[in-house]
Amino acid sequence: MATINFKLQSVSKNASIHLVLSAGRGNTLFRKTGLSINSKDWSTKTGLPLQNNPTNKNLSNRLKKLETFLFDKLNDSNSKGVEITGNWLSHNIDLHFGRIADNNKSELVIDNIQYIIDTAHTRDNGKKGIGLTECRVNAYKRLKVLFSEFEGSSSYRVKELDQNLFDKFKLWLLDKKNYAPTYTLKKISDLKTVCRDARKNGVETSVQINDIKTKQVSAYDDDMDVIILTPAEIEKIESVELPKIALENARKWLILACYTGQRGEDLTARITADNFEEYGEGLVIKITQQKGNKSVIIPVLPKVKEIYENGMPYIISTQKLNKHFKDIGKLAGLNNMVMGRIIELDEITGRKRGVKKLRPKYKYISTHIGRRTFASNHYGKIPTPIIMRVTNHSKESTFLTYINQTDNSHIDTFLDFYKAKEKGEKKAKLKLLKTSNQ
Repeated sequence: MATINFKLQSVSKNASIHLVLSAGRGNTLFRKTGLSINSKDWSTKTGLPLQNNPTNKNLSNRLKKLETFLFDKLNDSNSKGVEITGNWLSHNIDLHFGRIADNNKSELVIDNIQYIIDTAHTRDNGKKGIGLTECRVNAYKRLKVLFSEFEGSSSYRVKELDQNLFDKFKLWLLDKKNYAPTYTLKKISDLKTVCRDARKNGVETSVQINDIKTKQVSAYDDDMDVIILTPAEIEKIESVELPKIALENARKWLILACYTGQRGEDLTARITADNFEEYGEGLVIKITQQKGNKSVIIPVLPKVKEIYENGMPYIISTQKLNKHFKDIGKLAGLNNMVMGRIIELDEITGRKRGVKKLRPKYKYISTHIGRRTFASNHYGKIPTPIIMRVTNHSKESTFLTYINQTDNSHIDTFLDFYKAKEKGEKKAKLKLLKTSNQ
């Protein structure tokens, strides 16, 4: 059975009154009520103010009303299966005293993150459609976990998220969690989005929120090393003898990845025999990518056609596929040392984080390497916009960053200009010499 008690934590003349809620075995919550009293007027026996003056009697009645209100809310929440947490207690204390309105618009940061998650299916997305992608929803779920860990028992309100608190959160992500700058900036950007969404819904935000700078980052920032398989390395993978049928099956998927340019989640889930269609004298693969729900038509290149005609590989989990890819790369002798980042368990902190160092190349082979390999190996040989029609990158700048290239379209213009200028000067010189000889 739940119990509620009131306690003081100091013996000052203006001691804060705290509420202790025991909501079940191992679930004892401790929060400030926002009320205070001279500690000399407090009865440790009753856990209420002494009845020695009208002010204390009134204060005692207010605490009893709060207790009754919380028991009603507790019963209601328990009947609905709502988890009783510190945030729940803070919210309902504030609700009782009228510090927030009872309109389901909580001022707590955690609640506003959850609101985005709960309403994800109704929200406009960047593709002019409705419904956030699973990737975005997972990003907010992760933000909720991280911010909850960051705030501890503080239960921050949206209006408290000023520049100082944003900076503290960023520092905590970098120093305490050891996250890469890219990931940290993404979480900071997501948190600002939460604040803006809360303000749109009538929740008070910090006056500094518009001035808080967040950098728009992509997955290819943070000195990301672009690791691909060269044509020579693909040949090694094709020719190496493999001891297991499972590895032979995985090799087919790896070749398909390198010659279709699709993401790991689209590889085994989308590229099946049923997706192949005749196109003139050849074949194409028609799929709808999971990310962004984009339709794409993939030309069936000779290596892909060979696999299709000899039998498509059977489907296995991405986790097993990634392990098999590494085993194949090792057997093929892809042992050259490459700098890159891999998620590893930190032996000191016990947490997983991205660790960048030199490793044998085969350790980086995963379902995603095929997409970069396709883009990189065709870059400069086939017009970039044509490659992008297969990879489905929307911006050339993003595509170039993805394969670690820069936009060099301006180079030819400069070189052609100076070649023409040089030719003109030579022509003028020859004409002058010719004139002088006469």
